[in-house]
Amino acid sequence: MSAPELQQIKEQLQEAFTTKIFFTDLNGRLKNLSVNPEDLEAIVRNGVGIDGSSIAGIATVDNSDRILKPVVESFRLVDFGDRKVGFFVGRIYDQGGARSSVDPRYVLERAVDRAAGDHQLKFIMGPEHEFFLLNDDEFHDDSHTDKLDYFGSSPTDIGDVVRQEIVDVLGRCGVKYEKTHHEVTSSQHEINLEPGDPLTIADRTVLFEFVTKEVAAHYDLHATFMSKPFTGYNRNAFHIHLSFTDMAGKNLCYDEEATYHLSPLLLHFIGGVTRHAREASIVMASTFNSYKAYVLDKEAPVVRGWGMRNRSSMVRIPHALSPKATRMELRCPDATGNVYLQFAILIFMGLSGIENKDDAGQPDMGSTYQKDLQPKVLDRRFLPRDFFPALMEAEESDFMKESLGGDLFNNYMKIKVAEWEDHRTTITDLEHRKYLHI
Repeated sequence: MSAPELQQIKEQLQEAFTTKIFFTDLNGRLKNLSVNPEDLEAIVRNGVGIDGSSIAGIATVDNSDRILKPVVESFRLVDFGDRKVGFFVGRIYDQGGARSSVDPRYVLERAVDRAAGDHQLKFIMGPEHEFFLLNDDEFHDDSHTDKLDYFGSSPTDIGDVVRQEIVDVLGRCGVKYEKTHHEVTSSQHEINLEPGDPLTIADRTVLFEFVTKEVAAHYDLHATFMSKPFTGYNRNAFHIHLSFTDMAGKNLCYDEEATYHLSPLLLHFIGGVTRHAREASIVMASTFNSYKAYVLDKEAPVVRGWGMRNRSSMVRIPHALSPKATRMELRCPDATGNVYLQFAILIFMGLSGIENKDDAGQPDMGSTYQKDLQPKVLDRRFLPRDFFPALMEAEESDFMKESLGGDLFNNYMKIKVAEWEDHRTTITDLEHRKYLHI
């Protein structure tokens, strides 16, 4: 970025109450560092030091120093009305100045570069953001803020007010929304924003989570992206829409002469996604809570396959209003994961399918929820239906090691195995109800 452009950002930051650089740990949790905007040139050039050992998966205590540099192109001046926040996304570097191999954003950068360099492909991605608005950040019987259902409406619906303020705040810093609505479950909401290139949209997802939580807190509410807070109710999903073009911007997913008008390239891409779906599950559904939604006849898809406009399919081909809107939708992820890793692994899965000319097979016909599949404990027709099998699949996967890189893969698995051990050895209320009388 040129000196005049940087100076222009500095002038905007004079209006900011605080200036923050955001990044994620390997789990996907947001981290931020406040910096002095008067030092912006030096921060862009040299970065700021951070203790990587205190951030999940980034560094060890005996080799902890890391450098955080802002991605200048990610800058937004976020106007909450009563205050403005200067927002940057950051890149993590090692002490010597090289990009950190365990920076989740770096994995997505590599995926985008490989697609462009090896295949001359550019991606357009757009996630659906689902979240719950609760009365407190502690779970209790009165957590729900409404009793509405899908597209529900009420004059007293505080969620409608919060959703509109979220998109208003985003709009004031240049982010355009497409639609908002109440979701299926009480207190559950969805906001869809315009699609774009993977890095921009992943950075924007960090911004979206920050803005959503801040706006909710302004109304004394708690916004949570937890996958499944309530037993017996739908989960928060994180459906990812994806298409790809050539370097000139021509959509390569549509083929007028092909069956279903889907190009062989897209079908190979889908074939790679379905082939690697089990081993990649620990990134797409990254907590043990995620798998509480992986039930055969419920809302989250569990069968590995694809379908035309079929919402029970793991990969869905939505109705497109024009050939250039032809795309696929991955419906198994949730928002508890790391968006950079989710986008990167999705791209790597699809590129593997293109390179190996994977056969996507026939599309799902009818609801996969209603099929008499009689699953076994180990059934590779399905996604892993629990956290531990997902860990096992990833542990044995050369694809995951190569895609994430050895350092990040090892750190990620250590975190997730520790998470599983914590879950495995913790006694729950359910166990007390079932076994205390024995």
